Amino acid sequence: MPELKVTLLTHTPEPQKIMAAAAKLCYARADIDTVMDGLTPEKTESFIEMLSGLGHESPMEHMSFTFGIENVSRSLLAQITRHRHASFSVQSQRYVKELDFEFITPPQIAENPEASRLYNKTMKDIAESYNRLADMLKARLTEGGMDEKAAEKKAIEDARYVLPNACTTKMIVTMNARALLNFFKLRCCNRAQWEIRELATQMLTLVKKVAPTVFENAGPSCLRGGCSEGRMSCGEAEKVRQKFGKSQCR
Repeated sequence: MPELKVTLLTHTPEPQKIMAAAAKLCYARADIDTVMDGLTPEKTESFIEMLSGLGHESPMEHMSFTFGIENVSRSLLAQITRHRHASFSVQSQRYVKELDFEFITPPQIAENPEASRLYNKTMKDIAESYNRLADMLKARLTEGGMDEKAAEKKAIEDARYVLPNACTTKMIVTMNARALLNFFKLRCCNRAQWEIRELATQMLTLVKKVAPTVFENAGPSCLRGGCSEGRMSCGEAEKVRQKFGKSQCR
């Protein structure tokens, strides 16, 4: 199975400093020309801690982070795009033919030999059906006089309907820091689905290296207090705290 891969492609230069500058403008007499002056690492950290204590989160929106994400399922795509304060560019199945498509296998299936055999056979059957449908539709369209390249596009546009949620995709995603904190709160949680939880954890690892003070306490709600899941709680808050406290995300 292809391995999930996340790359931090780019981010706001000096992200914590720009956040501190926005806070400085809000709370002190400062001009735009000089708002960045005097923001030493210590003063920057102080501003960020002040904002955290006040619950003033809007300055975080001035920091943006762009990720390249590979080898995730279309099922994950349906989940991540629910985070509407983000921008997404996803490889299209309308324009890119899925030749011998790769797919994600859930751990519970991979660990069960009988289920794994059935799953892999199903993926193989779908791939064969997809290719046959694409070829059949393309042939009919070209026979009708359509240009071959245009015919292939129209063919795969309809043939893709048989492709599974397991089919891999890749995307570029941009979020600001405030949106990321919300994303981590929901998706690093044990209650999140396993694939997007792994994605969120890797993303958190990357941004902590760039903006450690901003993301110091980022993660599921139980890191900073009680669980927000109520009766749906996993009941393992202490284990979660240990995981994030001792991991490379720290």
